[in-house]
Amino acid sequence: MQTHLAAEYRDTPEGQEAEAILRKCVHCGFCTATCPTYQLLGDELDGPRGRIYLMKQVLEGEAPTRNTQLHLDRCLTCRNCESTCPSGVQYGHLVDIGRKLVDAKVPRPASERAVRWLLKEGLPSPLFAPAMKLGQAVRGLLPASLQAKVPAPQQAGAWPSARHARRMLMLAGCVQPAMMPNINSATARVLDAAGIQPVLAPEAGCCGAVKFHLNDQDGGLAQMRANVDAWWPHVEAGVEAIVMNASGCGVTVKEYGHLLRHDPAYAERAARISALTRDLSELLADLSEALQAADPGLVDRVKRTAPSLAFHPPCTLQHGQQLRGGVEKHLGALGFRVRVALNEAHLCCGSAGTYSVLQPELAYPLRDRKLGHLAALDPEVIVSANIGCITHLQSGTATPVKHWVEVLDSALAAA
Repeated sequence: MQTHLAAEYRDTPEGQEAEAILRKCVHCGFCTATCPTYQLLGDELDGPRGRIYLMKQVLEGEAPTRNTQLHLDRCLTCRNCESTCPSGVQYGHLVDIGRKLVDAKVPRPASERAVRWLLKEGLPSPLFAPAMKLGQAVRGLLPASLQAKVPAPQQAGAWPSARHARRMLMLAGCVQPAMMPNINSATARVLDAAGIQPVLAPEAGCCGAVKFHLNDQDGGLAQMRANVDAWWPHVEAGVEAIVMNASGCGVTVKEYGHLLRHDPAYAERAARISALTRDLSELLADLSEALQAADPGLVDRVKRTAPSLAFHPPCTLQHGQQLRGGVEKHLGALGFRVRVALNEAHLCCGSAGTYSVLQPELAYPLRDRKLGHLAALDPEVIVSANIGCITHLQSGTATPVKHWVEVLDSALAAA
């Protein structure tokens, strides 16, 4: 795609990156076939190709409008289009740039600003946990729209205390410990059972995705730098990897090297952090081998007792990190019956970080569409790999929705 950047963007890092991305686009339109919002709305400007044209116009000097902002807001940033694109267009990076430039010129209504501020400041805040606990205490009295965002209280179970030669860092995260604490403790117990010591750095907080994608990019980058600082002593001490059990956090931390590449104080360390980061599913083959060696009867017991599973692969796993098939394959090798929806397994469930709060009129139809395909498998449990997807899907079904590591942890506990 030929571009002629306006003078105000021509020599900026954002302008140069955006131009390089735009030049890869060949207008083919393959991306529209796999864009969830285009499928729902049928509007070219609510698909990747249309949004690319809008961002190109802004970069070439045309004044953005409230309508431009709306079409960019409606993007889930699911990055399905990146999996489809034959030209390798890095749409996710482009839309982050586009939103930043548009928001700098198009003021939002006060009500929108207030909601977005509450989300970006509230979710990563230390006050989120007590607020969630209060919400869970009065959950039955809340309106349905709020109940959907407040899961029932969950017991986390014990954190392992054994020491092992192999050590891996874990990120506790911002909302996961308060909403579904068993995901972290189950991850720690599974790692421990495989001979790996889980390590937490208390100073590490939110991965930065919430603020960054709500266009507080400076705030998001500050959180990323804080995590680099918190993890670096452990990296120097020889941790084997940084394990992410929320794929939304994983895709963000894997991009620290890119996002901080212009920061001379952090660029090298951020690149090292990204290189060490692994989604939990990337360890599953290794974990499976170690668990079977420690418990030779594990596979037979799982085959007899484990529930049938339907796996929903989050967009941040299959498109953002380009990791597909590992969960199904390696859980299957452990004896679990795991299936993926026969239709539209590649499409977003509508959670997309804060999207289900900001765009409920699109998020809930996508959720129900996803649940319909999963229900066709008649599973006893739906499993996923991201706290947002799990919470969003659970709000629309009576079938239990869990992280796959919780199901594996339960199978180990049965021994």
